[in-house]
Amino acid sequence: MKVFNTLTRQKEEFKPLVDGQISMYVCGPTVYNYIHIGNARSVIAFDTIRRYFEYRGFKVKYVSNFTDVDDKMINEARKEGITVPELAERFIKAYLEDTEALNIKTATHPRATHEIKDIIAFVQDLIDKGYAYEVDGDVYYRARKFADYGKLSDQNISELEEGASKHVDEAQQDLKEDPIDFALWKKQKQADEIAWDSPWGKGRPGWHIECSVMSTKYLGDTIDIHGGGQDLEFPHHENEIAQSEAKTGKKFVKYWLHNGFVTVGKKQEKMSKSLHNFVTVHDILQKIDPQVLRFYMSSVQYRRPINYSEDGLKQAKTALERYQTSLRNVKARIEDKTISEENETLRKEIADAQSDFIASMDDDFNVQNALTVMYDLVTKINSHLQQEKVDKDALANFTSLLQDWLLIFGVSFGKQEDNNDQEIEELINKRNLARQNKDWATSDQLRDQLKNMGIVIEDTAQGTRWYRA
Repeated sequence: MKVFNTLTRQKEEFKPLVDGQISMYVCGPTVYNYIHIGNARSVIAFDTIRRYFEYRGFKVKYVSNFTDVDDKMINEARKEGITVPELAERFIKAYLEDTEALNIKTATHPRATHEIKDIIAFVQDLIDKGYAYEVDGDVYYRARKFADYGKLSDQNISELEEGASKHVDEAQQDLKEDPIDFALWKKQKQADEIAWDSPWGKGRPGWHIECSVMSTKYLGDTIDIHGGGQDLEFPHHENEIAQSEAKTGKKFVKYWLHNGFVTVGKKQEKMSKSLHNFVTVHDILQKIDPQVLRFYMSSVQYRRPINYSEDGLKQAKTALERYQTSLRNVKARIEDKTISEENETLRKEIADAQSDFIASMDDDFNVQNALTVMYDLVTKINSHLQQEKVDKDALANFTSLLQDWLLIFGVSFGKQEDNNDQEIEELINKRNLARQNKDWATSDQLRDQLKNMGIVIEDTAQGTRWYRA
C-alpha cells in the first residue's frame, strides 16, 4: 500500500508504527457555524480512508478535534449575545447530526476548552526549553529556533512574511522577537472575553497549540497519519510540527495527507465562507439523500479537487440506483427456483475484480479506478442474471463483496421495512391472476394501487418482483 506524503512530496510505502494498528489525527472544525460542503470534504475523505484501512484488516484509532474557542467564536457569540460555550454546544450538536447523516464513523472528539491544563503545561515546557517566550501576557513560539521550520510546506524561512499565521493578533506584532513567531497563548483583551488563569495571566490558547496537545495526548508523541485540508499545510500543520517536535524531541507524524478543495461555478473557485459561495451540509441534506451526497464526495480521489454541481449529484444518484438495482436483482435470482449452476468464468471475474479493487485503493486510495472496477463487475453480473441458469454461490459472493465496497464509500442499503409485506404479496397475487385472465383494467388498477404505496413492480421471466421505491 502506498500513500502520498506531503512532507516528502512523493508516494511512499505505508508501514504503520505498530503492525496492524494505525493512529490517525484529522483537524476538525471551528464550531461557530454549520459545516459547508468544503468542510465536509475533509471529513468524508478521511472517513473513507479510515474505512478502507479497516477493510484491509487494520485497527484504526481515529481522533478529530473541535476548536471551540478562537476569535471567530468570540465575535459570533458577542453578536448573538450568548457565551462561547453555548455557541460551541449548538454547532457541535449540529456537526454530529450532519456527520451521522453522512454515515461518518464515530471518533474521539477532544475539545480545546477541555484540554486547557494540558495546553498550559505544553506551552510552559516550550518556554523551559527556550522555544517560546512571554511578552505582556502573550506567549510566542521562536520559529527560527526550530531548525526544520518550513519543511512541510517547503517554504524558505527567510522569505516568510510578517503575520504568516492568520490567528496572530496584528496589534502585537511589534512585541514579538521576530515577525514570523506565532502565538501559543493569547492574553485576555476585554473583561467579558472567555479566558483561563495561566502562569502568564488570564488568556486562552492559540489555534496551533491545541492540535499539538490533543494529537499527542490521545495518540502519542509520534502518530501514523495526520490529515486535513490543503489550506492547513501552512501555517497550521507547519506550526504543529515545530511545537510538537521541539517538545518531544521525536518525529511528530510519519505520513502527512492533505485533501483537495471543493470548488464551485464555471471559474471553479474554492468554496469558503469568506467568498460567500458555500452551501452548508445542514441545508443540502434537507433536499437530497445523505447517501447521494456522501457517495458523490467520496467518488473523487482525496487529493484532487471536486467541482460541486447539481449534475455531479445526479450522476452519483444514478450510480447508486444502479448498484441498488443490481443487488436487488441478484437477491431475486438467488431466491428463485432456478437450479444453480457453477460458472467458472464468472467466479474468475469476481476474483479478478476483488484484486483490481484492492490494487486501485492501495495506490494512494485511487477511488476513481476502484469505482471503475465496481461498475465493470456490475455490468458482468447483470449480463449473467439474464441467463436461464445462474451461479447462486458466485452471486452471493458478489453481493457480500459489493456491499463491503459500498461501505468503504459510506453507503449502506439498509433493510427495508416489511410490516406490510403480506398485504403487498396479496395484491401482487391478485394482479397476476388478473393478468392470467387478461383482465387488464384490474391489473392496471392494482399496479397503480401498489405504486401509490411506494411499490415498484417488475415482470420478469422468473416471475413478478417488487421493491420499495
